[in-house]
Amino acid sequence: MTGRIEAIQAQALYGVRHGFFTRRGGVSSGVYATLNGGVGSQDDPSAVAENRARMAGFLGVAAENFLVPYQIHSADALVVSAPWRPEARPRCDGLVTATPGLGLGVTGADCGVLLMADRTAGVIGAAHSGWKGALTGMVEGLVAAMEVLGARRENICGALGPTIAQKSYEVGPEFFQRFVAEDAGFARFFLPSATAGHFMFDLPGLIESRVERAGLGRFENLRLDTYSDEERFFSYRRTTHRKEPDYGRLVAGISLPA
Repeated sequence: MTGRIEAIQAQALYGVRHGFFTRRGGVSSGVYATLNGGVGSQDDPSAVAENRARMAGFLGVAAENFLVPYQIHSADALVVSAPWRPEARPRCDGLVTATPGLGLGVTGADCGVLLMADRTAGVIGAAHSGWKGALTGMVEGLVAAMEVLGARRENICGALGPTIAQKSYEVGPEFFQRFVAEDAGFARFFLPSATAGHFMFDLPGLIESRVERAGLGRFENLRLDTYSDEERFFSYRRTTHRKEPDYGRLVAGISLPA
């Protein structure tokens, strides 16, 4: 699986430098083969650094200017204008910038990875949205942060990258109750599973509904299932089911080249 770095691009973001990177084209081995972008994994740090440098090169920015936060499953988005030291990564799940020469990235391995851009304003954003972020407002947080820099939501285009699909995401009754307690309408994102009392959860559908409510100009769901496509994507849930010791992280990135 080594070789040329592979990135999937969205039509909605045509003309903006971006990529939803697959697991192909890196230097990692074993369960991390080959393009693991997770500094929080147990992979060789030098391999992860090389993988991220390759992603930065694809995005047209210097490796030290490719910024990925310390993700905490929040709805917090941060405006950035300069790189930070590796040990000073901010704890948040969204980044936005209007600074040329910077690239923004987020990691995922089943959770939603979102990229957004307002070409007219020259503002870009990236966000990680698992079920907690989708429930608590990560989409809205990212859009609001972009507006601080002059973006207009009707001009924002965005895309949802590889995310675990409903057919692959079984949850228990407590999970379902948490959502319907927040909004009874969220029941539409659940279908009964083959296991009594359990459900199949539509995380991409929930994220897309939050985007629609936010009023973006254009949005594309790539409809790629991380769990079922092992050749291209890492999956936390697949790793858990197999009782593997660890898993690689996918990266989604977007940039404003200088």
